[in-house]
Amino acid sequence: MNKYPEVSVVMSVYNSAAHLAPTLDSILSQEGIEFEFIVVNDGSTDKSGQILNYYSQRDSRLRIVHQQNTGLTRALIRGCDAARGEFIARQDAGDISLPGRLKSQVAVLRQRDDCVFVSCWTDVIGPKGEFLYTSRGTGVASSPINVLSPQAEWGVVDGPSHHSSVMFRAKQYALCGGYRPEFYFGQDWDLWYRLSSLGTFCMLQRRLCICSITPASISGSRKAEQERFARLSRKALLVRQAGLSDEPVLQEARQILSCVAKRANSKRDRAAGNYFVGKCLLDNQNKAAFGYLLAAVKEDPLHLAGWVNLTRSLFT
Repeated sequence: MNKYPEVSVVMSVYNSAAHLAPTLDSILSQEGIEFEFIVVNDGSTDKSGQILNYYSQRDSRLRIVHQQNTGLTRALIRGCDAARGEFIARQDAGDISLPGRLKSQVAVLRQRDDCVFVSCWTDVIGPKGEFLYTSRGTGVASSPINVLSPQAEWGVVDGPSHHSSVMFRAKQYALCGGYRPEFYFGQDWDLWYRLSSLGTFCMLQRRLCICSITPASISGSRKAEQERFARLSRKALLVRQAGLSDEPVLQEARQILSCVAKRANSKRDRAAGNYFVGKCLLDNQNKAAFGYLLAAVKEDPLHLAGWVNLTRSLFT
């Protein structure tokens, strides 16, 4: 491999041993691109570290950083700081990059110098591989466009389908300030907004990523917190567009960070995660919805929407 690979794939791992091997294989089997794979083992207490060491001994492209737990955002900052590639691709443990993902995304960035970051369609699946939905964005960025729009509800007319689906230019990542530790959740959209101010975005119109959701995952059980930080990242965008510093917004994020980041995964969290999966399955008329919705109301008997949709699932 050349001293400086074309792409640095960056991933953080925390207690992901059960689903780690397929993720590693999906990246290490990518063809047509010179890449390194930087994995930050963020204080895992399961066998994640051993699995990573096993793979790294057999593939020199895999670079492992073992550290004490700092949380996803700080782990990604460390991983991106170590990146040597011209482009940085994100990958989450438990997710799958389909064949051709890296090559296809590099091709777009090579063809259009104005394109700063690129995504692709993502299939979202449940804990047992149940299809939940395909995230495609809005469809307007099928070719690179400026996605920032003051009229749009969230300030953009299109954006990435999932954190694992994105590749961006390392130079622009550094130029805009990279991931910011204040965003324990929603660190992705805080970055996407700032990258969007430096160039265009493109959504490849094909499925190149598979994202796995579990009731215990951030996207399942901590959706409310994600949305809270998403609103802050949107607020920071508006402040910057007004020509002001977004430091007051970062201070606001710091004030809520400690209580949100340290809150243990409660029964209410688990109920929210089970409900999220169950509701997606119910919308697909999948009978497996019943089990997740039942689990949701068992965890939180006051979950009104859970009861309503549990009843609906009986007639699916």
